Amino acid sequence: MKRSRTLTLALMSATALTLAACENPEEVAVFETVEQCATQDGFNLDACEANMKQAQAEHVRVAPKYTSAADCEADFGAEQCETAPQKTTSGGSVFMPLMMGYMMGNMMSGRSGVATQPLYRSKDDAKNFRTGDNQKVSGKTGISKVSGQVARAPSTKTSTIKRGGFGSAARASTGRFRSFGG
Repeated sequence: MKRSRTLTLALMSATALTLAACENPEEVAVFETVEQCATQDGFNLDACEANMKQAQAEHVRVAPKYTSAADCEADFGAEQCETAPQKTTSGGSVFMPLMMGYMMGNMMSGRSGVATQPLYRSKDDAKNFRTGDNQKVSGKTGISKVSGQVARAPSTKTSTIKRGGFGSAARASTGRFRSFGG
């Protein structure tokens, strides 16, 4: 009995520490363009360009994927989606939202724990930037504080989202429900 109580307390402590680490705020920089980044105090053009290129490379890997342009536009708005370079297993096109900005570590803080990544704006929450994992980042450009969870790199998207028709919820091809909006 005593051993299980000690184990339970140890597991609860480890879980609390893990959750606290995810919630520790991190300073990040959010920009829509390289030029906007380069005009921010403490940022230089070379670093801004390198981070934008890294975010663009990650865009294809982490952006939400859809089996139709209409499904993508339902979450991101008219003309806010593009054709992804990969195809579905049946050879059809895959669609993803346009990259609307990028997030990088605050160069002035000297921290390297923040993942450079693409940012998106959903149709339902157009004023806020979101990661590929649909984590809210900020509604403004420049330096912001976000939770440690948001600052980590988003997971790779391995499934596409398909809607079942009028009134149906979006479903990933794995059968789980998924929604990108606010």
